[in-house]
Amino acid sequence: MKKRHFILTTAAVALGALALPADAAPKKETLNIFCWSEYIPQEVIDGFTKKFNVKVNVENYASNEEMLAKLAGGAKYDLIQPSEYAIEEMIKDGKLEELNAENLPNLKNIDPKFTKMPHDPDGKFSVAWMVGSVGIVVNTKKVTDPIKGYADVFQDKYKKRIVTLDDNREIVTWALASLGIGANDVTPENLAKAREVLTKWIPLIKLYDSDSPKTAFLNGDVDLGIVWSGEAAILHTKKKGIFQYVLPVEGAHQFVDSLAIPKGAKSKELAEKFINYILEPAVSAKISDEFPYTNPNLEARKLLKKEQLDNPASYPPGEPKLETFKAIPKELSSDIDKLVTDLKNASGTKKKK
Repeated sequence: MKKRHFILTTAAVALGALALPADAAPKKETLNIFCWSEYIPQEVIDGFTKKFNVKVNVENYASNEEMLAKLAGGAKYDLIQPSEYAIEEMIKDGKLEELNAENLPNLKNIDPKFTKMPHDPDGKFSVAWMVGSVGIVVNTKKVTDPIKGYADVFQDKYKKRIVTLDDNREIVTWALASLGIGANDVTPENLAKAREVLTKWIPLIKLYDSDSPKTAFLNGDVDLGIVWSGEAAILHTKKKGIFQYVLPVEGAHQFVDSLAIPKGAKSKELAEKFINYILEPAVSAKISDEFPYTNPNLEARKLLKKEQLDNPASYPPGEPKLETFKAIPKELSSDIDKLVTDLKNASGTKKKK
């Protein structure tokens, strides 16, 4: 009897579906992603939408601060891609959903050293996407003097031949490093010291570009720059022997970009499906193919070519001096933005449009 009832019900539903007009078909579930520019291959998005029969909307930002400001303004997303210090801040403010580990069996593929890091010590709120560094790119055909650190880049003779990231905290960190001050030792007194350095440095910069700084190199518009390691890795591959990647002797920022779910996300389970999907080795390897940062997925690394693993920008040799960013008080973050913005405006240097 129970089986008969099921058959009749199914038939009724099927007949009802045939009677529905075409525009009344159920809408696909939608995943809204807010992520860094040039960081998720379209092939990965297409693979996910096909596998789960869903729709994905992608919107981009150029800095963690831009992402945080938009979320604070009420924007709604299901999945974001914050860096380590932004995750720490959002956890502290209760702005992230706790992940359901049962929905993420592929977490086992992540290198243990990129799990339960200081910004998310219990590993409850974020999953590493890619890891990288911020370092110096040198066109060795145009710049013949040795470039070892930040002070070597910002010299008068290189005026308007330099591209840098359009990221205020990064820029301040370089000035602090040149003074022997740690990346996270941000105080009003140290910001005053950084201002003295940046007053000289910022007028030398030709272009700010966090999206695709490699383009200015390939077009011959600049000869030096401080950029994301993934951008440097692409330059190394495209023009081997010409573009050199240098991790500054003063120390460099190691960023850990992760996936996280904002508090109140409408499609939390779908967001977790996406996280688990990108942790599949073959999918994660596709991300490395297009955006060659350090892949924290050990199983995916087994699928990479030798030349990918040998790329010094993707997988720096030796033991470079690297430091992750920690969250800082909001008032100091505002002070950083004002400091750099004022100097940028005074110099007249434009950011990429």
